[in-house]
Amino acid sequence: MNLDRMLIDRMENRILVGLVAFVGIMVIVGWIIINEPARMAAFDDQYTGRSIERGAYLFNQNCATCHTNDGYGILNRAPGLNSPHLFGYDVFGDVDRQIRALADELERNSDLTAEEIEEIEAQIGELEAEREQILVSIEPAIEAGYPVDMPDRLDQAGWGGSLESYVYTTLVHGRPGSGEYWPGSEGMAAWGQTAGGPLRPDQLQDLTAYILNWDKGSAWTVEDLNAVAQFSKVPVDPAAVPMAAAEQGEGGETVGIDVDAILVGLEDFTGDPNNGQLLYTSYACAGCHMNASVAPLTEETWQSAEAGAGGRPHAGEPLRYVVESIVAPGEYIVEGYPAGAMPGNFGDRLTYQEMADIVAYIASYDS
Repeated sequence: MNLDRMLIDRMENRILVGLVAFVGIMVIVGWIIINEPARMAAFDDQYTGRSIERGAYLFNQNCATCHTNDGYGILNRAPGLNSPHLFGYDVFGDVDRQIRALADELERNSDLTAEEIEEIEAQIGELEAEREQILVSIEPAIEAGYPVDMPDRLDQAGWGGSLESYVYTTLVHGRPGSGEYWPGSEGMAAWGQTAGGPLRPDQLQDLTAYILNWDKGSAWTVEDLNAVAQFSKVPVDPAAVPMAAAEQGEGGETVGIDVDAILVGLEDFTGDPNNGQLLYTSYACAGCHMNASVAPLTEETWQSAEAGAGGRPHAGEPLRYVVESIVAPGEYIVEGYPAGAMPGNFGDRLTYQEMADIVAYIASYDS
């Protein structure tokens, strides 16, 4: 071996350089390990941020019709999601904890003097008065359905899992039967593709991230509570829910599902498009048909039916097509949309006048 041609000729020096290089590598690796959690946290924040942005778009496109863009909900239609109740914040929490602590002290400590007992009772009285003031201040929330004795939505729903799993599961499967206790709505439909809805699992995750991003932790206020237009409801016996006029028999005979008979019956009625729009909204039709990613657009329905576009049946007979689509939605499914998404019981719910009004509203887009 020609030591003269080597960069480091002495063995001792080569060993020293090797040790220094090894220590340097260990320092670099250690630095990377120490900073890896922070790097991953930053990556997670970036990923979550992008997910929330995508979820915001999906929410505005699919959910805002019922829950509103600001997430406060619509009275008798859908609950607020930008809500202290959903996130389990109790406006009475601090006061109640202080009252319980003082009451426990009175119960446990038998050595208290009469003066000390009197002082603690006075403090409890002050706290109870403060609680009453809070109760008065949240009257708007109570009128919107806030359950004072059950401030956590998960407890109210009997859900034992996490809030994230609750929101995601509700998005996937909807809330079957919820239309029974939302008189102004069709209830929460299934949005997940696995349950017949239009959205992929990753889109549902983005929506969940956006909804959870509303959480303010301990920074919720009474003003936040009062801003919610509608709070969640507990399912009730359908017999106890007020029925629509048609279902009570007050608005005339319901149309049924015989399309030919309905067309004959409609000849005696003149539709009011303005009332039809109100009905269309109250039955939550707009929640799907004002969003092309969920259902065919209302504004295009009459023209598409008239032209027989996309293979629609009854070309040139838009009235027949619209009536059939309302009372028997499974007879024809527009390409690109899932079957079973639209309720099939409108024939048992709509009177002839209501049907005429809704049809007039849909037809008004052709004028």
